[in-house]
Amino acid sequence: MGFLDFLRGNEEKFFYDVELTARGKHLIAVVKVIKEVAGLSLREANDIIENTPKNVLVGVPKEEARAAKAKLEEVGATVTLK
Repeated sequence: MGFLDFLRGNEEKFFYDVELTARGKHLIAVVKVIKEVAGLSLREANDIIENTPKNVLVGVPKEEARAAKAKLEEVGATVTLK
């Protein structure tokens, strides 16, 4: 096994997309969290919810993506990291 094979086998993602796949029951709470996490206006946050599944954040570091996912799941949303 060569060095390049080793690198290919151990690829770790450093940047993630946070995708809202379902908004859950608490619409207002999810909108507030999207506004907070993504720094969006009320209209932009509402557009994300109305067009689910949609990315809330794109190309963010692993820690930020996990924190956003945790906050959204805390208010009942379903989120995936890609």
